[in-house]
Amino acid sequence: MLDRVEVVQGDITQQQVEAIVNAANNSLLGGGGVDGAIHRVAGPELLEECRKLRGCPTGEAKMTRGYRLPAKWVIHTVGPVWRGGNYKEDEYLAQCYQNCFALIEKHQLKTVAFPSISTGAYRFPLERATRIAVAETVNFLKGNNFVEKIVFVCFNIRVYDCYVNELKSIQ
Repeated sequence: MLDRVEVVQGDITQQQVEAIVNAANNSLLGGGGVDGAIHRVAGPELLEECRKLRGCPTGEAKMTRGYRLPAKWVIHTVGPVWRGGNYKEDEYLAQCYQNCFALIEKHQLKTVAFPSISTGAYRFPLERATRIAVAETVNFLKGNNFVEKIVFVCFNIRVYDCYVNELKSIQ
């Protein structure tokens, strides 16, 4: 099962997969970090489609076309802002992955790339977020054989090392 999980350091907007996951804000109208990069590369059509979705609650996920991205689809999910850990942040982050996986399953996507959701501007502790991401991914892959590859795309070496170490710890 872990042979279907890959960790790379790079730019999520350039991944050759069917869908990429966007760590979006509640408006879905673009922002900084991963969200801004995805909107810039996808082009104005993405913003137009996102406007029609009328936002997205924290923990949920919605899907759009990828437009000018190499990926055909974008799954937008809104991670929690870290507020010390006493406001169901872990639950909301787990729900992000669960709801993304529900869309992956519904649309029978075989290859998907994820960023490190909520660990940038939303300040979720990296190690804690990585544990949740990997646990939810492993749980999903145990019951789903159609997914060929889940890629964790890490913006920098610190994030990359964290994902690699977490995956090693569960083998």
